[in-house]
Amino acid sequence: MVKKAVALKYEPERDNAPRVVAKGQGLLAEKILALARENGVPIKEDASLVEALSRLEVEAEVPQELYEAVATVLAWAWHLNQKA
Repeated sequence: MVKKAVALKYEPERDNAPRVVAKGQGLLAEKILALARENGVPIKEDASLVEALSRLEVEAEVPQELYEAVATVLAWAWHLNQKA
């Protein structure tokens, strides 16, 4: 199976919803993950969510039907950052 990765960013003062800032598969996915690790960005593995998000264009906002799943991941990342 080819590895896929999607990076999200959410700036509440600017964005209505989180948006896709990078996506890729194979070598590009590995580079996205390496950059995340280098910058201390939490990485959450969720194959079904990545599959859904990878259908979006870069800079696209997350659609409402994925809000709950994305909110769960963002809450998880926030919690990790609070512990650090």
